[in-house]
Amino acid sequence: MIDFYMYSSPGGRDNNEDYITKAEYGEDKCFVLCDGLGGHDCGEVASSYVANVVAEEFSLYGDRPDFLANAFNKAQQGLLKLQEERGLTNAMKTTLVVLVVTESQIKWAHIGDSRLYRFYDSGDKYERTRDHSMVQILKDMGEITEADMRHHEDRNKVLRVMGAEWSTKNFDLSAVLERGESQSFALMTDGFWEYVLEEEMMSLLKTTDSAKSWLEAMEQLVLERADMTKTDNYSAICVKID
Repeated sequence: MIDFYMYSSPGGRDNNEDYITKAEYGEDKCFVLCDGLGGHDCGEVASSYVANVVAEEFSLYGDRPDFLANAFNKAQQGLLKLQEERGLTNAMKTTLVVLVVTESQIKWAHIGDSRLYRFYDSGDKYERTRDHSMVQILKDMGEITEADMRHHEDRNKVLRVMGAEWSTKNFDLSAVLERGESQSFALMTDGFWEYVLEEEMMSLLKTTDSAKSWLEAMEQLVLERADMTKTDNYSAICVKID
């Protein structure tokens, strides 16, 4: 069984540059989360465009072995072309996180500083995607801690995104996992994960009984901690798999 819940809020901003969606192919599901960069009519266009390209690819063709790589590349080329058509070269950018769950497999890919968290059945262990950001490099070098990443002055310096020209390094692909033991996933933009510690994510996962209640409990921490007159957009997708 796949239990999921999705939520996106503009926070304290006038427009929402985050974009979330899902697609289905038979019983298989694809969850997509983006955080647009570039301001009004740039970031929100980029995030919605990229997310819908990925979702449409999945709806039409399902989870082919090369689905994630093809979808990322197609969305990237389309976004670059859209920038050129609008005279906004290098202005329309977005992060992208994609989770695919089929009857037998689970896999994901990402670019940018939006995250995917994977929580094991016990709820006492997790792993997350590695941010493509300046603060992630500082953390990897041991200069700051995981908690420091949330409020560091360079936390908005994202190094790899959709819509910027790629070098040899672009998006990251996960290993393909067999769908077996129960596990849970959370896809989050930085406006969400900045306010919720990993220990709290795990604790609330244990004490809630659905993807909806888990996400809503985490959002309550965002509401308590963020200045809702000016905080960034925040979005999350929670998925529980049994």
